[in-house]
Amino acid sequence: MTELTVKLPDELAEKIQAAGLLDEAALEQVFREALRKRAIGELFTALDEIQALKLPPMTEDEVQAEIDAMRAERRARSSK
Repeated sequence: MTELTVKLPDELAEKIQAAGLLDEAALEQVFREALRKRAIGELFTALDEIQALKLPPMTEDEVQAEIDAMRAERRARSSK
């Protein structure tokens, strides 16, 4: 387990303490939620970038071919 020391302005620390967020479980949840929100933001950014490319839609066969190719690549990497 990693130990973390954080310096905060007194006023902010008091508000965090009053909200019950200065215990380990609450802080862990705060960090997990921040990571989740960041991942969602990155996903939407990637989707916006893909949409901006204005690529034609893929057929089911094209999607399946991409899936098969990725699986074959992973199998090849894991067998090395």
